[in-house]
Amino acid sequence: VQLQASGGGLVQAGGSLRLSCAASGRIFRNYALGWFRQAPGKEREFVAGINWRGDNTYYADSVKGRFTISGDYAKNTVYLQMNNLIPEDTAAYYCAAADSTAWHVIRERVLYDYWGQGTQVTVSS
Repeated sequence: VQLQASGGGLVQAGGSLRLSCAASGRIFRNYALGWFRQAPGKEREFVAGINWRGDNTYYADSVKGRFTISGDYAKNTVYLQMNNLIPEDTAAYYCAAADSTAWHVIRERVLYDYWGQGTQVTVSS
């Protein structure tokens, strides 16, 4: 599976962005998907995830109620809709896929098998 993330940019606080992660290779439908982010000097952290069936999602407390993860399996694409952005959301965002058909959402970075390149999100105050 090859992953290509896009959609990052510069936005003012309170604004919105939608990140996309397009997959090629194997059937996207059989993978758990997630978004992580990494700010300068910090570890990469879990942001949001969705299970392989698309019927279970989980969010980090810091983004709950503001971000939404969704999958368009016909297009082999996963999205992260980010609303009401704050400066603390500034980071490089990475999409990831895990070869898993578990119902629960995978939150552990080490359990993801494939990673896309990062897309930078910068939120100005």
